Amino acid sequence: MQITSDQFHEKSAEALQDESLAGALFVLGKMFPLMRETVAGQLPEFEALRDRARDIRNHALDHLPDYLDAFEKKVIANGGRVHWARTGAEANRIVAKLCKEADARQVIKSKSMVTEELELNDHLEAEGLTVTETDLGEYIIQLRKEKPFHIVGPALHLSAGQVSDTFYEAHQEHGRSEKVEDKAKLVEEARIVLRERFKNADVGITGANFLVAETGQIALVTNEGNADLTATLPKRHIVVTGIEKVVPTLDDLGVLLRLLPRSATGQETSNYVSLYTGPRQDGDGDGPGSFDIVLVDNGRSNMLDSPVKEMLRCIRCGACLNSCPIYGAVGGQAYGSVYSGPMGSVWTPALTSVSQAGNLPNASTFCGKCEEVCPVRIPLPKLMRHWREKEFEQHLSPTTARWGLGVWTWLARHPRSYRLFVRLGLIGMNVMAPAPSQKGRWIAKLPFIASGWTESRNLSAPSGGSFLTQYKQAQKAALEKTGHPSKTEGASK
Repeated sequence: MQITSDQFHEKSAEALQDESLAGALFVLGKMFPLMRETVAGQLPEFEALRDRARDIRNHALDHLPDYLDAFEKKVIANGGRVHWARTGAEANRIVAKLCKEADARQVIKSKSMVTEELELNDHLEAEGLTVTETDLGEYIIQLRKEKPFHIVGPALHLSAGQVSDTFYEAHQEHGRSEKVEDKAKLVEEARIVLRERFKNADVGITGANFLVAETGQIALVTNEGNADLTATLPKRHIVVTGIEKVVPTLDDLGVLLRLLPRSATGQETSNYVSLYTGPRQDGDGDGPGSFDIVLVDNGRSNMLDSPVKEMLRCIRCGACLNSCPIYGAVGGQAYGSVYSGPMGSVWTPALTSVSQAGNLPNASTFCGKCEEVCPVRIPLPKLMRHWREKEFEQHLSPTTARWGLGVWTWLARHPRSYRLFVRLGLIGMNVMAPAPSQKGRWIAKLPFIASGWTESRNLSAPSGGSFLTQYKQAQKAALEKTGHPSKTEGASK
């Protein structure tokens, strides 16, 4: 997985200047959380389901080899084949080999974050295959050669005008010479072009939302019919998915399916929930002649034995992205990775390294909203903190940050010096603040390493002394008023 996460600061600065992007993010940050809150509120057992889902995912991960073995046996009994890939490169080679076995020229795909992670399209195209994404959002960003903006809506950042420009440039080879901007007509144009790809495809590649060990089935949860066409029209169906997606039983799947759409898009259920068991059987009127599942490790086994194991519970709903103030300000492209937002800030360092993606876990206010909305209760702030600690241990964090933390640590161990430092700081900040106005006293620019606080906003000037000073004054007032110190007197000692 090629990433540019080391450019997060530069890309974030560019994103903050993009007015069109700001509008899209505002709608995204308001619409999806509100819809989630509405449907969750209509389900009295929603929080209990989250607990069950967490426990189901934990149990599956704790017994992952057993459930994967059971899944493989069921797939084989159903007439399918299972292929194991330790690395992304191995997974790509397996898929390319399967396509060659089918004498394939045209490959169609439905949306799959794992194949984005593997950069499968580039590998297959280098082998001479024509690969077409059939999810509308994925198709658009494929034409634009971009990474997904959001794990649920890959092209949510684009306006109708931008899509119109992209289609006008790409579809002329398909005989489309008229430029259209109406959203309905853009969808119609994509449908016309993609229909020919569906009809001529030799191989269909999908991901899988879940793998059911009990039955050997894969579950696909979508809002467009393209995934089902991809799985059934071509003569071969290849599933590429991570090993962590397995769940023990169909009953367990039912629990997760009640949470996934509600958390992702605020729907009670997605438009399509499909279970695929294997290839076409005797007497079936249609369906693929072969059914191959490529189970991808690519670093996931290492996560099982690490402090970020809980991240493997993720069901790719995107709720953490929708609620994150950082993602809501800069969007997915700034992260420089297939996985963005809070979940990407944990996944990307785990699959690459903290030296390559250390910027991402630092892109968080630790407000906790991501953990609050996660349907499987992943403690995302704790996991991001782990990567921050690793970055610090490896001396990868900026020198100024390390120096600042060192000074703070020394001051915290020397109370008198700390109080002197605070008093001098308060005096200096009040000197920098102009005379009070109707809007109060604000500092427009801080010097040196604190300058980042005022690059894009003013800082309220301090008033009333330090916390400790105000605390002692409150204690004194309580003592004078009641004759007794407050119950928290020991905190000042």
